[in-house]
Amino acid sequence: MNLTNQNRIQSVDFLKGFVIVLMALDHTRVYFHREYFYFEPTDIDQTNFWIFFTRFITHFCAPVFVLLAGTSAFFVEQKIGKNAVSKWLLKRGMWLIFVEIIIITFGWRFQLNFDAIIFQVIWLLGASMLFLALFIHIPKRPMIVLCLLVIFGHNLLDGFLGGQLGDFWKLLHVRGPIQLTDSIYILNAYPLLPWIFVMPLGYYLGILYKPGYDALKRQQILIRTGIFAILLFFVLRFANVYGDLVPRSSYDDFTKTLLSFFNVTKYPPSLLYLLITLGPSLIVLSLAEKFKGKLFEVMVLFGKVPMFFYIIHIYWIHLLALLAVYLTGYDPELMIIDVWIGLVTDLQGYGFSLGIVYLVWIFVVVSLYPVCKWYWNYKKNNRKYWWLSYL
Repeated sequence: MNLTNQNRIQSVDFLKGFVIVLMALDHTRVYFHREYFYFEPTDIDQTNFWIFFTRFITHFCAPVFVLLAGTSAFFVEQKIGKNAVSKWLLKRGMWLIFVEIIIITFGWRFQLNFDAIIFQVIWLLGASMLFLALFIHIPKRPMIVLCLLVIFGHNLLDGFLGGQLGDFWKLLHVRGPIQLTDSIYILNAYPLLPWIFVMPLGYYLGILYKPGYDALKRQQILIRTGIFAILLFFVLRFANVYGDLVPRSSYDDFTKTLLSFFNVTKYPPSLLYLLITLGPSLIVLSLAEKFKGKLFEVMVLFGKVPMFFYIIHIYWIHLLALLAVYLTGYDPELMIIDVWIGLVTDLQGYGFSLGIVYLVWIFVVVSLYPVCKWYWNYKKNNRKYWWLSYL
């Protein structure tokens, strides 16, 4: 097992870093891709293979974040105990929700507008931690069974729109606006089911990394579980009767048929979505124990400071987009956003090809490396500052 000098598990850090770099690609696409202002990349009738592929590979980000956040909580528990880690999860969960509403929102918009509050992945992590603070006190076996029942069974609820549960159901399982007052609403992009039951599985995944656990056995468990998840995805998708809100469709065009096959639902995450993202991720997590080289080290570094990377990469991409808007003849004030950039219709016509988007993404990642390296060294050498553990 690859370990750093601080006994961090490098394969876990690698996977965290790898997916957050992919997330940077998705956010670069949002701010720079011309077609984004006209249609969703998963709209089979309007997209193409490369636009869809660029969106699909970023589907891996949220499931890995949630799963490995649970694993990280297990690692913390080994140092401070179960009761202490429950308190830590409560404090960190509330902090992340605050970060989503204030710091992340400002990064996306460059203005503090609380008329529309969007709950995205950082909210999801924070809310899931609040539940995990309770879930870790439930005996392991029934908790795992409950998690699997929800993950495998929640698609039975796809046709239920909430009834008298109203906004509470939107918080749990239906993506949509939640009206707080006449002028303020929440757009919950990440309903809690089944996400809050993915994190406890990540928590118990940490058992495989306890000191003395056989490395070969761990690698085999990860690979076999990953392969099983992928095979189950293909079986269910071919059957086309359960596992996703939107069934696959057949087209005269083979490419469209292929894209429809992999066009799984993220909001909320379907069973098929979780199988095809977490399955390959577990395989990579296993193989990463043998990875070496400079690229591996770069991803490990990003994985050591994922929250720091997440915050600064949004601000950096938004600043670069503001400059791009100005240089291409558009009003920079269009980058002062009320709700979400994709809703700014005045930006239709702005943007670049997908190839340029990839070049900007590479620039963003490369330019953030020295900043993240500095921050990691500062954090490592100043552990006396408690607040560093929250960033």
